[in-house]
Amino acid sequence: MKRPVVFIIKQFLLFLTLMIVVGLAMAIIFFPQPVFQAALRGLNAWLEIVIPALLPFFIISQLFISLGIVHFLGVLLEPIMRPLFNVPGNGAFVMAMGYTSGAPISAMITAQLRQKQMITRVEGERLICFTNNASPLFMLGAVAVGMLHNPALGPILACAHYSANFCLGILLRFYGKNDLNSPSTSYSLLTLPKRAWQSMILAQQKNIRPLGQLLGDAVSQSFQTLITIGGFIILFSVIIQVVDTLGLLKTIAKFFQFICIPLGLNPDSCIALAGGLFEMTMGTKFISETAIPLRQQMVAISLIMGWAGLSIIGQVAAMISKTDLRLGPFIISRIFHGFLAAIIVQFLQGPAKPVIMMLPHSRMVSSSYLSLWLQYIGFPLFIMIIFIIIGVITLITNRFIYRRP
Repeated sequence: MKRPVVFIIKQFLLFLTLMIVVGLAMAIIFFPQPVFQAALRGLNAWLEIVIPALLPFFIISQLFISLGIVHFLGVLLEPIMRPLFNVPGNGAFVMAMGYTSGAPISAMITAQLRQKQMITRVEGERLICFTNNASPLFMLGAVAVGMLHNPALGPILACAHYSANFCLGILLRFYGKNDLNSPSTSYSLLTLPKRAWQSMILAQQKNIRPLGQLLGDAVSQSFQTLITIGGFIILFSVIIQVVDTLGLLKTIAKFFQFICIPLGLNPDSCIALAGGLFEMTMGTKFISETAIPLRQQMVAISLIMGWAGLSIIGQVAAMISKTDLRLGPFIISRIFHGFLAAIIVQFLQGPAKPVIMMLPHSRMVSSSYLSLWLQYIGFPLFIMIIFIIIGVITLITNRFIYRRP
């Protein structure tokens, strides 16, 4: 009895997908000018924002894996990551990249670790669920400065967003607890640096590619990933335009009334939330332009950034498509992340607001994206570059010591 029901559901979803694709194609034919403008907006966003923000981190992440630095961090940070999130130590690198550069880079790195059998399936699913965030540049620059015109709101949004995902990661340590996990190491903390170094050396010895090839492969793979991301951005920009042109956005917005009521949001924000269902940037922009109180704007923006949008979900699906990682847990975690961030941001705007305003970066007044990038991302990037330099030096040394006669 169960198999026929599953078969019927799959056929219905296939038919629904076919109808959506055909409808989208017909809309592109009948509304070429708005569709072209939407595609151009998506292309400009990819060229001007996504590539400069993500390309350095994509290349660095590839080098971290190729140079064995992930193996080094995996051993060194095992005593922290295992008790907190029930993932191996190399999950710390995924978490650091996800929290400093934003989605979907952590999904890409997690997929690579899974393909190399460095993590199990359930550990990979835990990682992609709590390491995909909105980038700090987006929250502190695009949203706080560019949309809300108040830099002091950036730290509040960032604290709510990151703390919600951090709490989600702790809760997810119990997800799949009966499934197979990678074996945890147990040895003295004093021997951790030595074992971590030996693990990096062993990984470099197994990777026989020369340094020039490592750099070339890192750049090539990074651009291939960015092309995929750019395609999703343009596609969903077109989808939002088509949905809005056909008047379907207002129909979808009616379903969001059930979300607005418990969160204390004005019904006027429903249309903006409907836009955020598809794409995070457009949704937050719509919210900032909606005539509702600032407090409600913050709650709605936190909800949208936690959900991330179908565009990010599609990008993550593309990143993990060549692995056995399942997308279902990620989608469910996005829903929980959105609601949890919306609840936390209300607390931060109330009792905890004086504490947040005392932070140094809450008094930031510069609207320059370059200064924001240097202030919030430059230091982590500098640390990563130091690690890469160390990895390159050890790689050259190993190639010299262990070269074949």
